Amino acid sequence: MALNGSSGAGSEPDVMVDINTTPLIDVMLVLLIMLIITIPIQMHAVKMNLPEGNPPPPAVPPPVVQVDIDFDGTLKWNGLPLANHADLERHMAEVGAQANQPEIHLLPNRLAPYKAVAEVLAAAQREGATKIGLIGNEQYMQ
Repeated sequence: MALNGSSGAGSEPDVMVDINTTPLIDVMLVLLIMLIITIPIQMHAVKMNLPEGNPPPPAVPPPVVQVDIDFDGTLKWNGLPLANHADLERHMAEVGAQANQPEIHLLPNRLAPYKAVAEVLAAAQREGATKIGLIGNEQYMQ
């Protein structure tokens, strides 16, 4: 009886035919590191032909519309009180329909509810009024 489990008395033990891949993996890792180090860093840039100089100022400054929001949420359009939200929508639609839109200066009172300010901004966006800005921010610095 054989200790290896071989069938014959004169048979040779089984030969291992697997290749040792450890040195191959080491060499491949070294080559990969060398490749990564030698590749230059690519800069992703877009070349654009931009105009030089300052654009000329507009010939006529745009008209200004001032919208005041009082502490209780009442609205005024250039000093005249607005009856309701539909009146504000109508005024914003008139501004949005103009080719040279006037600048809308929004001046909320310090105690005005945020909802009233958000409604004015939303109405301007819905009706296509694009030139709008908040003024009087210095009252919030205290």
